[in-house]
Amino acid sequence: MPRRDARSLPAAAQEEKRHLAMRLRQEGRTFAAIGASVGVHWATVHGWWARFAAGGLDALQARRRGRRSGTHRTLTAVQERTIQRLIAEKTPDQLRLPFALWTRAAVGDLIRRRYARRMPVRTIGHYLRRWGFTPQKPLKRAYEQRPAEIARWLKTAYPAIAARARREGAEIHWGDETSLSTSDPRGRGFAPRGQTPVLTVVSQRRSVSLLSTVTNQGKVRFMVLHKPLSAPLLIRFLRRLIRDTGRKVFLILDNLNVHKAAAVRAWVHAHRRQLAVFYLPPYAPELNPDEYLNGDLKLGVAARVPARTKPELTHAARSHLRMLQRRPERVRRFFEHPRVRYAA
Repeated sequence: MPRRDARSLPAAAQEEKRHLAMRLRQEGRTFAAIGASVGVHWATVHGWWARFAAGGLDALQARRRGRRSGTHRTLTAVQERTIQRLIAEKTPDQLRLPFALWTRAAVGDLIRRRYARRMPVRTIGHYLRRWGFTPQKPLKRAYEQRPAEIARWLKTAYPAIAARARREGAEIHWGDETSLSTSDPRGRGFAPRGQTPVLTVVSQRRSVSLLSTVTNQGKVRFMVLHKPLSAPLLIRFLRRLIRDTGRKVFLILDNLNVHKAAAVRAWVHAHRRQLAVFYLPPYAPELNPDEYLNGDLKLGVAARVPARTKPELTHAARSHLRMLQRRPERVRRFFEHPRVRYAA
């Protein structure tokens, strides 16, 4: 029968084995005989006996094995906490490091500059995993974005709009434009390792634009645009929106110039009993729930057989948006994203 390594036993079983060995030794057994009886080397029994002779049974209690946590590390606990805080709260350029994102090389440069210590890239990866950092695809954010205006929108501007909508019985819609192209492959597909799948698209690009709105109740309104968005086209969409809604509409848009055109402002003012328009902070598309509808639309169309013509692309877009109109619960889930949950 193979001998089991005593070190793999639970601490209580190890202590019981040692106590048994001491009783057998006190009965006059040899170290070799005891070792054969309890399943350890005779020298191990000799070591136990020496500890027992010096400190009794208390000296035979199981002791923690292996290297103590924190020993033989390049950074102290305080230094580790500092590096973690800097990675979580700052970007490399804010710390005057020549990197766009926190890579292992960037973290290594930070450690070298701050504590004059060089660490292998692989070791830095071990540290990052232990700290709970994982490599992730970054979100894109405009450099011109104004954090103070975003904070004011979230804290005061939108809550005031929502309160006014409740008082006036208005329905809040979030609007945005998007476009689809016949040469815009998205998504992923399975293929044998090393054989990248090929998606055949037409060489001459065909595109279609759409204007849409969503509400946190899951309602979707849209219009296909056969030419670039203009003030007359936007007014045409607004006229349809207030007619279909049947109640006052509060529409929130981004700061595209056509949204603020003089003709649009004049039309909105003339219909102020039916419509009010508000604008998001500049360069903050992630605050608009309709952006998530656009993402759903593009992925949904890309999952179909590739469109070869503009009519095919238009049909695919309409089909997907009408599906969303029949599934308000799916649209409501757009508002569960952390960046737009404030609008839910």
